[in-house]
Amino acid sequence: MATLDHGPYIDAAAAALQLRLSPQHRPGVLQFFALSAQMAELVQGLPLTPADESGNVFVPVPPNVEREA
Repeated sequence: MATLDHGPYIDAAAAALQLRLSPQHRPGVLQFFALSAQMAELVQGLPLTPADESGNVFVPVPPNVEREA
């Protein structure tokens, strides 16, 4: 895996979101961003088809409704 400099992207994203990134936190943010980019690259490399879609379906429950036990 190639090592990319994520610093410019992090600076631009923080500025766009009006987030202050302190110098003490910057190394940790860079490290976490690099880790998450590696994980994303692994997921993106998986050969998936429409048949691989999750079978889980979210069904909302109205509030204050008693459920049967």
